[in-house]
Amino acid sequence: MAIQMLLLFLIIYLDGIILAQPNLLFTNCGNNGDYTQSSVYQSNLNTLLSSISSNMNNYGFYNSSIGGDNNMVSAIVLCRGDVDLNKCRTCVDNVAQKLIRSCPNKKEAFGGYDECMLQYYSGRPIPKSNLPLLYMWDDGFASKPEEFHQELKKLMDVLRGVAAYSEDPRRKYATGQAIDRNYQTIYALVQCTPDLSPQDCFDCLTDAYGAMATCPCNGNRGSRQIGPRCNFRYERSRFFKSPPNECSSSPGRT
Repeated sequence: MAIQMLLLFLIIYLDGIILAQPNLLFTNCGNNGDYTQSSVYQSNLNTLLSSISSNMNNYGFYNSSIGGDNNMVSAIVLCRGDVDLNKCRTCVDNVAQKLIRSCPNKKEAFGGYDECMLQYYSGRPIPKSNLPLLYMWDDGFASKPEEFHQELKKLMDVLRGVAAYSEDPRRKYATGQAIDRNYQTIYALVQCTPDLSPQDCFDCLTDAYGAMATCPCNGNRGSRQIGPRCNFRYERSRFFKSPPNECSSSPGRT
């Protein structure tokens, strides 16, 4: 009896820690149906999510599937390229618990924080699709946004190639900075899941950046496009750790 009470207390305690974590930064609940409580699907989902953080590689990436037919669950996780593994694992554990609560009984869901993201699917292997593509942006506008975004595009073009054709294919990640003609500094980050081919990563980032044309964030001084397969972000202030090979550029002046 004493052991049972101790286990109950531990479960409540750990659950309280998870609930005390900040709400997810972004969430998207899928529309591919619901699962029922105590079903095989729920058991497979719980088993898969509970094993993700311990199975991630040193680059903060993992994908796997469990079950078969209608009870198959697949999941994919990715931590930002400058996040250390211990922090990555903690982040993923928190997202897994929060996502189930944010999308109760949903067979599919996508969500995360700044440092990591997680998506799980139903009834099929993990696709290469970058959907859903979510948008977040800064409320402020860049001064002379046309010139700002011309320089941003140049920077993104460089970073896209660096990430897609990285010397280390296990880390398709790049950061950099640029200065526009009005001396506005732009910091940017791009990343793909490492299981994408170089061309698939390149195309994914191209499509994500192209989606800005229809995004309410167009013209803002900070924005991010978040998908389960690739994402990019830019801001006026540095939001990432600077690697030794960070890219930089500045416009030509006459």
